[in-house]
Amino acid sequence: MKLLSKQENAVYYLKDTTTEEVIYGGAAGGGKSALGCLWLIENCQKYQGSRWLMGRSKLKSLKDTTLKTFFELSSKLGISNQFEYKEQKGVIVWNNGSEIVLKDLFYYPSDMEFDSLGSLEITGAFIDEVSQIVYKAWEIVKSRIRFKIVEFGLTPKMLGTCNPSKGWVYKRFYKPFKAGELAKGKKFIQALPTDNVHLPESYLNVLRGLNKASRERLYYGNWEYDDNPDALCDYDSILAIFNNDHNIVEKPSHITADIARLGSDKAVIMVWAGWTVIEVLTFAKSRITEIQNAINAFQTKYNIPKRYVVADEDGVGGGLVDALRIKGFKNNGKAAGKENYVNLQSQCCYRLAEKVNSSELYIKAD
Repeated sequence: MKLLSKQENAVYYLKDTTTEEVIYGGAAGGGKSALGCLWLIENCQKYQGSRWLMGRSKLKSLKDTTLKTFFELSSKLGISNQFEYKEQKGVIVWNNGSEIVLKDLFYYPSDMEFDSLGSLEITGAFIDEVSQIVYKAWEIVKSRIRFKIVEFGLTPKMLGTCNPSKGWVYKRFYKPFKAGELAKGKKFIQALPTDNVHLPESYLNVLRGLNKASRERLYYGNWEYDDNPDALCDYDSILAIFNNDHNIVEKPSHITADIARLGSDKAVIMVWAGWTVIEVLTFAKSRITEIQNAINAFQTKYNIPKRYVVADEDGVGGGLVDALRIKGFKNNGKAAGKENYVNLQSQCCYRLAEKVNSSELYIKAD
């Protein structure tokens, strides 16, 4: 059974001595479940008496999808006689003593610490659709990988597969991967449906025919496309921020400053002409005096009076506001106009979203 090139890439990291966590997928039809099942099959055959976990958010979904893939692959490989599936116990027992334990990894309020995993000890784990579980479940499972690890001379391994989503997988794997900052011991492999030569054209046509949000995620593997109905700004409107040149106001009018100090966060100063950002200055590490000098320079350069300069007044920003005698912005301040928002920050978030979604905001600056 020949693997896809992306699957072979994942197998390389699943067999090395340094990688501990592998995330594979990022679209539909990339052979995610097949990779996980084949990895478990090989390990159970190779390491006699080992114990592996096959998990998913809900046990029913695991049995309806991933487990069926396991049985189908076992049949194609002609190895169905090498194991017995004990449904009541939720375990696959191999003739050589190896086991695959099936686990429900949903975050139940009655078991927030995942005590249901008890004293389970495993040799490795495959979690399908890993973005559907909470990060704590991933961590707890990883902490259970110690069974015969030394005896077999193995590196603890976690394999997770998923489709794009804006959860912990995005934050801890995809985003650092795109930035070239993925931590040592972690690997991310993006697999698209077009990478799978076994998929029929009819299935690809189905993916192409999905609504835009689903098509971006499942066909193109776009992790940035957020189809969350609770999102304040839609993805297309966010991208359009950099192209909305139809509302340009030429005369600079305001300066905004988000204050940070000595690397705790980035300090950001923006010069505005109406709703167009014409210049941006950021400080990775800064002192208040440096930010103060930068704001003074912008005021002189663009002839902007102090009453049209606003800075974050919370924390270290308070001293800057006092020193420059400019407007202060308090996140927890009362909403303006007696509107029903929890604070000024929440009110401004909604107002900003309105500007973004109506294509009134334009970032002209580099």
